Amino acid sequence: MIPPPELVGGLESPDYASHDRAGHEPYVAVFTGDGRKELDELLSRYPQKMAALLPALWIVQRERGWVSEEAMVEVAGLLELTPAYVKGVVTFYTMYHQHPVGKYFIQVCTTSPCGICGAEDVVKAFLRHTNTGELGVTSPDGKFTVIEVECLGACGFATPVMINEKFVESVNPDKVPELLAELT
Repeated sequence: MIPPPELVGGLESPDYASHDRAGHEPYVAVFTGDGRKELDELLSRYPQKMAALLPALWIVQRERGWVSEEAMVEVAGLLELTPAYVKGVVTFYTMYHQHPVGKYFIQVCTTSPCGICGAEDVVKAFLRHTNTGELGVTSPDGKFTVIEVECLGACGFATPVMINEKFVESVNPDKVPELLAELT
């Protein structure tokens, strides 16, 4: 039996506190029932439990939309790792969300080549049309979170954008409303 999750640390800032404990229900384990079966099947592919850490975190994020402190503790217990080690991995990789994000997670490349081609205007259009107002904030309806990212690997097709797992090339401010309309 896994002990009840405790916070891993680093939650002194009001930003983290508002995302982790305050305002949401008690933690419910991800790896029960079918989730546990999926993890067990995953573990059978690796010689050591630790090797399944990244895929286990992907499962958490797929099921919950983000990786909470409590989920880090759950994963740590199942993979026989320390919560601090799991948190180190989650905070190292930018692909794991450490707080709730919108249903549509929008990443806009703003590296120099895209910046020269108008990426900032694309960002402003997304912020305006999603009603998020600023980067990293989720829209009031819970649908959108917009962030800037470094290089999506499509410098020849500026400005590239990722919406969840969908890659979109050659986005300009005028194309933003059309892209958003396709989502809702």
